Amino acid sequence: MLKKMTGSGYEVSRRNFMEYAAKACLGVSSLPLLSDSLLAAPAGKSTAKAKNVIYLFMTGAMTHLDTFDLKPGSSVQGETKGIKTNVPGMQFGSLLPGLASQADKLAVIRSMHTETADHEGARYLMRTSYKRIATIRHPHLGAMAMHLQGKRNKLLPDNVIIGGEARHPGNGYLPPSTSPLPVGDPIRGLENTKAPDYLTEESFHRRLDLISKFDKSFQAKYKQSKVEAYNEFYQQATGLISSDELKVFDLNEEKKEVRDEYGRDRFGQGCLLARRLVEKNVRFVEVTYGGWDMHTDIYNRLPDRLGVLDKAMTALLKDLDQRGLLKETMVVLTTEFGRSPKINQNAGRDHHPAAFSSVLAGAGIKTGQFYGSSDEEGKYADDDPVAVEDFNATIASAMGLPLNEEIVAPNGRPFRVANEGSPIAGLLS
Repeated sequence: MLKKMTGSGYEVSRRNFMEYAAKACLGVSSLPLLSDSLLAAPAGKSTAKAKNVIYLFMTGAMTHLDTFDLKPGSSVQGETKGIKTNVPGMQFGSLLPGLASQADKLAVIRSMHTETADHEGARYLMRTSYKRIATIRHPHLGAMAMHLQGKRNKLLPDNVIIGGEARHPGNGYLPPSTSPLPVGDPIRGLENTKAPDYLTEESFHRRLDLISKFDKSFQAKYKQSKVEAYNEFYQQATGLISSDELKVFDLNEEKKEVRDEYGRDRFGQGCLLARRLVEKNVRFVEVTYGGWDMHTDIYNRLPDRLGVLDKAMTALLKDLDQRGLLKETMVVLTTEFGRSPKINQNAGRDHHPAAFSSVLAGAGIKTGQFYGSSDEEGKYADDDPVAVEDFNATIASAMGLPLNEEIVAPNGRPFRVANEGSPIAGLLS
């Protein structure tokens, strides 16, 4: 099954074998999103205001002109009307009434911009602060935080992705221990965590011992490839599946009214699961919500998408605030780029990287404000333009991550948590 290979190629084959072995021999398959390279991870102390981050990613490119960057009276506005918020002078799209009532908790950036106009490349850039290259895979911000600040929880992962994508950068070139744990459907919870009925606890541990003994031959022969880092990953995984900590993933533990308030859809329940996880001190939780690539029929499709987003994020902000968690938790709402000011012949908006909006809330952020602006047609970032790297540097700074610390990847190149980005003083409290 395994071929003798050198370099990262061998490690990938071994990883695939171990994942197969865990599923076949142990009957479980809840495995983090492993990447291809390994690197020793330093521990570090954090002085963060934002101890936790809930990162809401709207994949497909959410329209800025119909949400947070309205151009009333302009030919580019389309069918969206504006509504007042609870902050004088701030206006949101009429399909966001819940968030309008929470505007005092938000900092809305209306001058985001990028040069990357393809979805996959732009999502990669947003998550990592680096453009995709063929020679290496960069880690996303959650993995970086674990690497730079050390592991916080004994059994629970410090990095979770809810409803994520197969091509998520994950831990990139960082160790397997920083890999995000994927939860495909929050309503169903963390699946495949129990051994089948025919496998007794004694048999389970016997098989673990067998795999461990078999694995020693790999370590003895390929010490230079740092394959021993995978051992820690499997120890954590097997520890979690036999722990009471798994209950955090069971949304049936919540009251019916709370679940209803978030919305009984995957995104709403994903936001509720994110709140449960940060309550358990999980550092970084990403919740993805797709379907924003609206080249056609945008005004018949927006009410559903924005309704789900508005309900869930409003409930999340209120819930975090009532529990005292918003003081130490940052909530991020972003997307890969904006949509074109001109409505096309198919009644939709096309890709538009030159201007879009993102939102920051909670710990470490000066809220109740618009930051920056686009031009009068929403075409270009005009006042106080914010690059993706600066946006990520602002989040990283609030988390207490060292922005200037260089991390040398296996290919010998140095990287930083937000590339060359600089935190935005006007957004940080």
